[in-house]
Amino acid sequence: MDLHTITSPSFLKELNNEQLVELSEDIRRFLIENLSKTGGHIGPNLGVVELTIALHRVFDSPSDKLIWDVGHQSYVHKILTGRASQFDTLRQFKGLCGFPKRNESDHDVWETGHSSTSLSAAMGMAAARDIKKAKNHVIPIIGDGALTGGMALEALNHIGHANTDMVVILNDNEMSIAPNVGALHSMLGRMRTAGKYNKVKDDLEYLLKKVPAVGGKLASTAERVKDSLKYLLVSGMFFEELGFTYLGPIDGHDLEELEDNLQYAKKVGGPVLLHVVTKKGKGFLPAEQDKIGTWHGTGPYKIDTGDLVKSSSKAPSWSGLIAETVRKLARTDERIVAITPAMPVGSKLEGFASEFPNRFYDVGIAEQHATTMSAGLATQDMKPFLAIYSTFLQRAYDQVVHDICRQNLNVFIGIDRSGLVGADGETHQGVFDVAFLRNLPNMVVMMPKDENEGQHMVKTAIDYNGGPIALRYPRGNGLGVEMDDELKALKIGSWEVLREGSDAAILTFGTTIPMAMDAAEKLAENGINSEVVNARFIKPLDEEMLHGIFKRNIPVLTVEEAILQGGFGSAVLEFAHENGYHDAVIDRMGIPDQFIEHGDVAELMDEIHLNSDQIISTVKSQIPEKSQAGYKAL
Repeated sequence: MDLHTITSPSFLKELNNEQLVELSEDIRRFLIENLSKTGGHIGPNLGVVELTIALHRVFDSPSDKLIWDVGHQSYVHKILTGRASQFDTLRQFKGLCGFPKRNESDHDVWETGHSSTSLSAAMGMAAARDIKKAKNHVIPIIGDGALTGGMALEALNHIGHANTDMVVILNDNEMSIAPNVGALHSMLGRMRTAGKYNKVKDDLEYLLKKVPAVGGKLASTAERVKDSLKYLLVSGMFFEELGFTYLGPIDGHDLEELEDNLQYAKKVGGPVLLHVVTKKGKGFLPAEQDKIGTWHGTGPYKIDTGDLVKSSSKAPSWSGLIAETVRKLARTDERIVAITPAMPVGSKLEGFASEFPNRFYDVGIAEQHATTMSAGLATQDMKPFLAIYSTFLQRAYDQVVHDICRQNLNVFIGIDRSGLVGADGETHQGVFDVAFLRNLPNMVVMMPKDENEGQHMVKTAIDYNGGPIALRYPRGNGLGVEMDDELKALKIGSWEVLREGSDAAILTFGTTIPMAMDAAEKLAENGINSEVVNARFIKPLDEEMLHGIFKRNIPVLTVEEAILQGGFGSAVLEFAHENGYHDAVIDRMGIPDQFIEHGDVAELMDEIHLNSDQIISTVKSQIPEKSQAGYKAL
């Protein structure tokens, strides 16, 4: 079938099972071919082809609300709702989003990119439906990994208590990004092997009806037998105890079985949970055989061999550099413990986990727990390294405030994927952490200019015993600089001048240093001498250096790959105001007050005017006497 001709999922209702199987094969081929060029979340989507077809066949989207948890498995949904022709632009600048996007289609009823939100959103939509006395169905689709998130469990509790009409699809593929961990994962494993509880239960009910009733005693005994059967066949009956009707587990790649169970679930009153077992990466052998999460989401790859098209950079990845430096220090410091919320692969902690299995904890998709666990470790004189993506640290903000900073505990937070991350877009851009950490008492925040300074900052964080300290580092690879053999701790709050200048000062850190240096060189060619400062400690500021700059009465420009509101530039403005530099000329560049969509990072930076040309233009505007006619255009 030509998938480009699909405009609506309604056509599915007219197909027979043989045609549906053919359609499943067509979709898998389409995904494998297209994602080999663009990259994307291939594993999750190959695993939900039949499930997505069955959902759209049984339910009527968008009247019925399909809510995809995390959203990285929504590509099949996008194809069936008329967006196949846009897949050559997937996750590219101004192209098709890799997650559900409400302004893309009426069928995308919920936007997401973080896990464990679907059930709460579904409860809200179901409550609105009931208030309006509408009759539509609400169907959240959540993975077994996302189910470990505390928010999902809170929602399950509420939905069951309220006896809300809802069909929850548990997509159980035994994986999130990395292999799942924890007691819930183990429970689901037992449920998979227990067989179909409901079929056996129904058979028992039929047999009991054949027995002549003798008062209420036999009926009571029969109910106790059925209750015992629950615990015999499905360990704990966790979901039924929460108030759900549990169906399954069923084969998530059997279209007829899926449709039969979905049709049954539609008719059952109250909350229903349909346990669907799928194979992540189904139909593409390298993805099927993946045991560590490599094929959860990838860049481009070669279809015939399964080889990933790797970056040509010879420099180490930032995640690998930081993790391996922590590992190196852990060999001589038994206080060091590494914690990650389900990101051992992304945060490159496999080596640490292998060498120090008793000092490594993957707690699953549980950012709040990981953060407070780190605080608990610190109270016992351990040195926890919490490796967490910037976008996921947002989910644990109260724990950072209440449990770490308030108690002034020595927790080392490694903030991976800080700054713009590109293809994953709005939900993953790590641009808010400077603003939401800078205002916290006791917190130190730093970011290195290159990987050599990065390894020294790891040493700084491990040696620091003054409270919490956070190290920001970007996605991707370093610059390929020469690395020192011996690690040294930096003085907290110390900046360094990278380029001397007398006409203006550019204060920046991390990924924006190269653009500042480039702009300064071009400005110098036209008679404007700009100082470039590596403001590597975002908090505390280097107050001694700032006093020196402001006393020279030269204009200041701050540049940051982070949100402007409440960011580093705001800190410099506050410093100037508090210290009486009321006539100082200060401009700021950074991420504007908006969410930044997906695309190549360089294209995104140009789109928001965070680049070398804008630095040049701003500095020139600060020094009009040196930017008059007579200076050649820059």
